[in-house]
Amino acid sequence: MVSLKNWQASKDELEGMGVHLPKFDVTAVKEAGARQPVWIHMGGGNLYRAFHAEVAQRLADAGELDRGVVVIETFSPFTVENVYKPYGCDSLEVVMNADGSLDERVLASTADALFANPSCPEDYDRTKKYFASPELQLVTLTITEKGYGLRDGAGNLLPYVETEIEQGPEHPASTMGIVAALLLERFNAGAAPVAMVSTDNFSRNGERFRAAVLTIAEGWQAAGHVSKEFVEYVADESRVSFPWSMIDRITPNPSPETEAALKSQGWEDLDIRTSENGPAFAGFANTEVAHYLVIEDSFPNGRPALDAGGVILTDRETAEKADTMKVTACLNPLHTCLAVFGCLLGYNRIWREMENEDLVALIKRLGYEEALPVVVDPKVIDPKEFIAELLTLRLPNKALPDAPQRIASDTSQKIPVRFGHTLAAYVSDPEKDPAQLTCIPLTIAGWLRYLLAVDDKGEAFAPSPDPLLADLQSQLKGIALGETDAAKVHDAVAPILSNKEIFVVDLYEVGLGEKVEGFFMEFLAGPGAVAATIKKYV
Repeated sequence: MVSLKNWQASKDELEGMGVHLPKFDVTAVKEAGARQPVWIHMGGGNLYRAFHAEVAQRLADAGELDRGVVVIETFSPFTVENVYKPYGCDSLEVVMNADGSLDERVLASTADALFANPSCPEDYDRTKKYFASPELQLVTLTITEKGYGLRDGAGNLLPYVETEIEQGPEHPASTMGIVAALLLERFNAGAAPVAMVSTDNFSRNGERFRAAVLTIAEGWQAAGHVSKEFVEYVADESRVSFPWSMIDRITPNPSPETEAALKSQGWEDLDIRTSENGPAFAGFANTEVAHYLVIEDSFPNGRPALDAGGVILTDRETAEKADTMKVTACLNPLHTCLAVFGCLLGYNRIWREMENEDLVALIKRLGYEEALPVVVDPKVIDPKEFIAELLTLRLPNKALPDAPQRIASDTSQKIPVRFGHTLAAYVSDPEKDPAQLTCIPLTIAGWLRYLLAVDDKGEAFAPSPDPLLADLQSQLKGIALGETDAAKVHDAVAPILSNKEIFVVDLYEVGLGEKVEGFFMEFLAGPGAVAATIKKYV
């Protein structure tokens, strides 16, 4: 048996198993990073452990990074205490090949993990010390879209955000508030430059990140907590940059299938644990072969040679085009479509959905015919090749244990990007008519049907977490399978379909509201209506 916690004592055995091991001096790199990192990462979930940590490891192996990355959590100490600390911050990356084989790599590029929250003063003070140092060059983030959200569906600041603005930087409550407070530490220590790099999966992530931090900073200034000079520091991208990026690597929660395969190889300490808020973690992170990370090359304090780790560095315009291609057309909308209908049709794996001819036809038409025509080629990645790879190699990969239930999380937060951008593009193009779309409104109607929490057999299921779930379900209260009253359905769904916070556009104003209502009523016809309606339109 071999142990991740003591992998260095089993190097020969692990190499004999084909496991890739670090080529650098692990102790030296970890100690240097723990003293003062040049790279901090916020949000140490499975994507970091399956992608960013690999980039850092490749850099360290090549002699391009001599300090390990420090991971910080702001929301919960769960991953720090249960995923990082027990393994000395090491992890096992497991790449799931389509033929069922596994490529395994021990990643030892993470120096430390901290719970950077005022409720944990020791870790928070260490994090503030790191931010005060001019040696810090970049902070990357994977905190999901909702981590940047400061406002409710009506556009008002959330109550706890209002409170943290009133109370000032000594009492930050949101992740964006903590970021602003840490930047204040940096400003007070000499205002050294730094790059704040969102690598979360939504369009114009750097722009949204910057706006959120400035909202907090400007609120503090208005309340008399910080100086105008601090706000100017955060707003000056020659000193605090917020590069735009595109990231892509399907990284499911660690699966029992992967856990069993690793145990059969002789691994003994990689058991899956479920966090208090849902996501599962383990000593391993399972992921796919394909991976893309495009970042705007804006690092005012310098950076490691990220390109040596496989990162595509480019200008803002190209980064935006790459992200728009992926997030609004070639992957994410297709993923959300599969997620919504997968939950309704009783699937628990994406690859199983790819054996359903109607679902495949639906996402092909959604991608190629409806989304791709409004995408601008970023040149660094070919859109048609990207979507072809997704449809023929990535989504059908039976070794990849991804579930529609995972992807369905936070759908209300994803729709503005995954569909709203494309809808807005159709509206702004005089040669295109959004009312002619079919697959996008069909998917939106499918989401409404999903919100009823009743599958296509007529059986109840538990929807995935979503910050607007309770409000949306309350709006649809009284709508049930078999409903035939069109006026009643309209009264229930109109406030949702006209909400520009969700769809970017008012679906009624662009000629799609009534179409969505019609599809929704077809889905409501009774058991089996979801599958039958999809077949009808593809």
